[in-house]
Amino acid sequence: MENFETWWSALSPLLKMYWSIAIPFTVFFLLQLIMSLFAGGDAPDDLPDAEIESDHGISFQFLTVKNLVGFFTIFGWTGIACLDGGLSNGLSLFIATISGLLMMSLMAGLFYMMGKMNVDGTLKMDKAIGQVGEVYLPIQSRRGNVGKVQVKVMGSLRTLDAMTDDEQDLATGQVITVSKIVNDNILLVTDTKQ
Repeated sequence: MENFETWWSALSPLLKMYWSIAIPFTVFFLLQLIMSLFAGGDAPDDLPDAEIESDHGISFQFLTVKNLVGFFTIFGWTGIACLDGGLSNGLSLFIATISGLLMMSLMAGLFYMMGKMNVDGTLKMDKAIGQVGEVYLPIQSRRGNVGKVQVKVMGSLRTLDAMTDDEQDLATGQVITVSKIVNDNILLVTDTKQ
């Protein structure tokens, strides 16, 4: 402890400030990293699912807790490195501030890009129009019943309800083409041979 007090008292006020910022913010940074990796982001199973279309939030967030922790962590360590490298107080403050701002920008950019990587898995039925598929459950002619077809929509094979206006029934395994959507959720299909 005596060595620490001797070391601390020998530091300049600016270097003391850098160390006072660097140590606690580095601890916060490491805790954030550990929490993000191991305790991260999953909601409890008992919460209801909700989708709110009108709430889009802020697309690019520069001033967040994570970004501020990153700023002060880099600011402190860069300031220490600059003063240990023999740079002046003013230049070390300038370089430390620029480095902290670059870190904030980098983190904000990364989180923005990660936010853009989410995929909306909502099926858009209109994307099925024109697709070729196969009858899964037989479909009676002239909209006699609702059968099922398998069609590749939005990159995945889906089994969807379907009807037909054709004069002939569509049997299992028959190749069909989707012509339009009925009642927002039923495909109107036709035999591809017609």
